[in-house]
Amino acid sequence: MNATMQSPGLWALAWRRLRADRVAMGALAVVLAFLLMLVLSGAGLIAADWEEEVAVNYAPPSFIGADAGARALAAAQLPRETPPNAFDPLAQELAELKAQVRASHPPVEKATTLPFGADKWGHDVLKKTIKGGETSIVVGLVAAFVAVALGTLFGALSGFYGGVVDDLFNWFYSIFTSIPSILMILTVAAVLQQKGVMTIVLILGLTGWTGPYRLMRAEYIKHKAREYVMAADAIGASAWSRMFGHILPNVSHVALVQMSILVVGFIKAEVILSFLGFGVPVGVVSWGSMLNEAQNELILGKWWQLAASASAMALLVTAFSLFADALRDALDPKLK
Repeated sequence: MNATMQSPGLWALAWRRLRADRVAMGALAVVLAFLLMLVLSGAGLIAADWEEEVAVNYAPPSFIGADAGARALAAAQLPRETPPNAFDPLAQELAELKAQVRASHPPVEKATTLPFGADKWGHDVLKKTIKGGETSIVVGLVAAFVAVALGTLFGALSGFYGGVVDDLFNWFYSIFTSIPSILMILTVAAVLQQKGVMTIVLILGLTGWTGPYRLMRAEYIKHKAREYVMAADAIGASAWSRMFGHILPNVSHVALVQMSILVVGFIKAEVILSFLGFGVPVGVVSWGSMLNEAQNELILGKWWQLAASASAMALLVTAFSLFADALRDALDPKLK
């Protein structure tokens, strides 16, 4: 058959619909920009020195300008020479030693303003937001992959085999869905009692498989009776080959859409967990931990850390949500 006579496949049609949607392409550009930021931050090319105290405490953003208190604090933090005490026999030796130390370690004048301000330790809020985004995005992506992988596996087994296997998985599904998701997440977090990025990934992944399971189970029930699966059975294909070699490629778009949706939910869940103290440990920064710190800073009128972390999270979540909706519409076979 001539190549020009062949009809485009599902993914080609989906990409054609996405390219025609300007909002979807704009959202995709924002998501790709955040993913590029994640790669650069993970490689240590940007925000690697976010823990350095480069400014005075609570240095305001540059567009506000340094206040008198910040300038006074910067001046007070510079070391000053003190005249030696004439009654101290070791005063001269100590003065020479201080001079040698001062010569080998010259004082660093701390900035009184930064592009997005500084926190209470003088850390650059912009670099801190980038580093915190690395943690939050990694948690969202990996936890969503774990949840979709479990949901796809359980849904495939339940929908393909049916019977007792289907009843067993439906029983587990009913237990997990009978408890509100946020309470389930907090319960598992309290039971584990070990903070860490991997712990958060496991918490979200092990509690978020129910949505993908429900959809994948329905897809497998529908596809296992179709002609191409029955033909594979007739030529001797095994059950696992039919499930994951024949059916899975035809329902993979459902799993992809579910993963894009779960990434948004899990990023917000990580922020909630870190805000409540069940998230990342001390020494690891995330958008949730930044919001947790910002609640105390608001009392002092220092709002820039809250604005930076909340704005970055809102931009990514909004872009990911718009792209997930557009991807779901583009992969819908009913839309021509």
